[in-house]
Amino acid sequence: GDAQMREYIWRRRSDGIHVLNIGRTWEKLVLAARVIVAIENPEDVVAISARPYGMRAVLKFAHYTGAKCIAGRFTPGTFTNQITKQYREPRLLIVTDPRTDSQAVKESSYVNIPVIAFCDSVSPLKYVDVAIPANNKAKLSLGLLYWLLAREVLRLRGTITRAADWDVPVDLFFHRD
Repeated sequence: GDAQMREYIWRRRSDGIHVLNIGRTWEKLVLAARVIVAIENPEDVVAISARPYGMRAVLKFAHYTGAKCIAGRFTPGTFTNQITKQYREPRLLIVTDPRTDSQAVKESSYVNIPVIAFCDSVSPLKYVDVAIPANNKAKLSLGLLYWLLAREVLRLRGTITRAADWDVPVDLFFHRD
């Protein structure tokens, strides 16, 4: 895996699975939310998931935060080829997995779009600006991560208060079979 991800690993289980430091996950989620909130127009943020378990999560994230999303296959040229009908010029990209969403990450590097990415212990970090250490493979994990990120974005914008629970159930962000 990427040596840079080592600092986020808390320990390794006997079966070889890396356990990430959840405190670092939260710190990076909050940092990511601050970056997202710094973009004046929410529609300039694009959340992407080629991974099926993350599709519902990015759709819901986009719905609640006002961002745009690409769920499913990313069409090459979306950020670089003005002629394509799905051409977009976002100011910030959020990817579910830098490996499965690698085409989007690569194109963002050509046009200077910063990238926030959910990264597991073996994710490639090239062209990733904010790595959020997390399990980006499991459906419940992805739903929870995008729910937490959306909630934090809305809290920082002042749309919802920290004093009360967010009335959107986390289940809405989970993949449904």
